[in-house]
Amino acid sequence: MHRHQGRAVGYNWNWGIFWEQSPEGNGTYLDMLVQGLGTTLLTAALAWIIALVVGSAVGVLRTLPGRTAPLLASAWIELFRNMPLLVQLFLWYFVFPDLLPTPWAIWLKQLPNASFVTAVIGIGFFMSARVAVQISSGIEALPLGQRAAATALGLTSAQTYRYVLLPMAFRIILPPLTSELLNTIKNTSVALTIGLAELTARARAVQEFSFQVFEAFTAATLAYLAINLIATLAARWLESRVRVPGYGKA
Repeated sequence: MHRHQGRAVGYNWNWGIFWEQSPEGNGTYLDMLVQGLGTTLLTAALAWIIALVVGSAVGVLRTLPGRTAPLLASAWIELFRNMPLLVQLFLWYFVFPDLLPTPWAIWLKQLPNASFVTAVIGIGFFMSARVAVQISSGIEALPLGQRAAATALGLTSAQTYRYVLLPMAFRIILPPLTSELLNTIKNTSVALTIGLAELTARARAVQEFSFQVFEAFTAATLAYLAINLIATLAARWLESRVRVPGYGKA
């Protein structure tokens, strides 16, 4: 609150702003936030699938015997983990299309959902490096006897990872994987810099149209808290269902 011409001037709270018609003409301000929330969830879900699939493959490569596979895996991890996500999104969105042949570059730039595709790929690859570290740590935390027992049974290296090592490793690293999932959800907010209309961007638009900054970002904050709480509870339930006696919490 400050004084202007001898009178106290304060912020005008208006929680009913969410039910007012938005200037976009396709619903209320609440509809704008709901649309942003849907974009956030879809972006995070697809990016997490990429992160989990690519990160698992890179994590396995990091634990293979020899030097070539671990070196390639380490290069992937260091490249995507040490470069800021914002820089990576800018490179994917502004630079990468110009490195492709002209027809492909034009096609990519004319995509109506280019920012969405860029966000999914950029966040997915960025988080894959973090997932890869968790996967490799989980595999290396297993007793050496498990790999030896699989070899003694005549399993190939691929079968050893598929049937013995990875199922146990995923059980061990479920808590840190949950943290990475939450980071993936929160990282979608960075994509507003390339034009993705996710939750934070829509809250920003509500604030710019209505000048109700506190209401807009309070609603966005509560939405993020709800999403993360649901994801955490679901992960804890899954952890309790797949826990193996002798590993993790008692």
